[in-house]
Amino acid sequence: MLRNCSLSFYRSIVMTIVVFLLAGGITAWAGSLQDLRASGALGESTSGYAVARDPSATAEVASINEKRKAVYAKKAAAQGVSIDEVGKVYAKEIFKKVPAGTWLQNEQGQWVEK
Repeated sequence: MLRNCSLSFYRSIVMTIVVFLLAGGITAWAGSLQDLRASGALGESTSGYAVARDPSATAEVASINEKRKAVYAKKAAAQGVSIDEVGKVYAKEIFKKVPAGTWLQNEQGQWVEK
């Protein structure tokens, strides 16, 4: 009986730690996205994907875009449209919501600061 209690206790501790680590990871990613935007190292494109404006941001931008692509693919499949179409719709919303100072890439590939 005591042994089962201990095992259950340890499992709950481990699960609590996992939840906190996952929550912290999500927050850290969101924070770094904002930091990269604010520094100008990352910009947003009309395709709905982030673009590394500085080589130091390449890995983080790839990770961000991988997550966005998964969301876009899910929405595209549900709506029977292409991932590119979904990305363009999301880009319009991203452009509206990003803070002033964020770099935006227009259809011609030119960078404009919001």
